[in-house]
Amino acid sequence: METIRYSQLVMPQDANVVGTLFGGQMVSWMDISASKAVHRFLKNSKADAALTRAIDAIEFKETVHVGDWVNFEANIILTGRSSIVIKIDAYKESKNIEKKLACTARFTFVSVQKDKNGTYKKINHNQSI
Repeated sequence: METIRYSQLVMPQDANVVGTLFGGQMVSWMDISASKAVHRFLKNSKADAALTRAIDAIEFKETVHVGDWVNFEANIILTGRSSIVIKIDAYKESKNIEKKLACTARFTFVSVQKDKNGTYKKINHNQSI
């Protein structure tokens, strides 16, 4: 499976009280990046969507500043019957730094399908990497 890429520019509203990227914003962007990877993975399945089940082993490695770009690389590393595990690496890019690992995490998603009552139920996605 291909590496899925996604980028965000850090704006002032993304900063914490010390003027660097708020960790919660980083996690949100990583979740979006993982979602993009899962969306592509499930294109030929019966699943209607996939939902975040867990976020594991998140590690903030480098400070990211307002004006930096954050470039995400998401790779599906493991699948189960309904689960999909994605490793995401977030790299900061600035005027002086081309690519430096800023954060890494593993996300687990679960594939779901909408039933006739409008309720989403976990299903087997029948996909493999």
